[in-house]
Amino acid sequence: MSYWAAPVQCEGRLARDIRKSRAHTGCIFQQFNLVNRLTVLENVLIGALGSTPLWRTCVRWFTRQQKQRAYQALTRVGMAHFSYQRVSTLSGGQQQRVAIARALMQQAQVILADEPIASLDPESARIVMDTLRDINQTDGITVVVTLHQVDYALRYCERIVALRQGNVFYDGGSQHFDNDRFDHLYRSINRVEQNAQAA
Repeated sequence: MSYWAAPVQCEGRLARDIRKSRAHTGCIFQQFNLVNRLTVLENVLIGALGSTPLWRTCVRWFTRQQKQRAYQALTRVGMAHFSYQRVSTLSGGQQQRVAIARALMQQAQVILADEPIASLDPESARIVMDTLRDINQTDGITVVVTLHQVDYALRYCERIVALRQGNVFYDGGSQHFDNDRFDHLYRSINRVEQNAQAA
């Protein structure tokens, strides 16, 4: 198994340089996965752990350059003025933007976002999706997002992969995912659920 042309796993064994591959993969989670007792800046600096010597990570010793990069990432997502505030005091949308800044701090080649707007209000969801789209279009970073909100997928994603019962139902441009395909997808899902309830 390979990832970005680098071997990740072979015959059930992880590759020796798997840490390097992980370091270049940014992950954004539905529940943010931030450390609540740390400040916003410290949470973003966690994104640098993959490229920082172990002895420095143990004492949370980050270079001035790393701190500048973290601040730039926070500026990019509109959260720089919260740098020294505890993460636990932020709203859900603000925490998700901190998580995005952490992925930027990693200098990730790809960002995997698992339902990043599922627990957010509409305005916060819009800001988060605008930010992810800007990262993709401006920086050329691949962003893979899982969404249940089809309207957001159509509005923000150039390519859609729709799944039905664990199989690929549609894989193509969002402009070709029309109402007929949408109706057919959800009609089939409803039929499966009804059959399951009847059984």
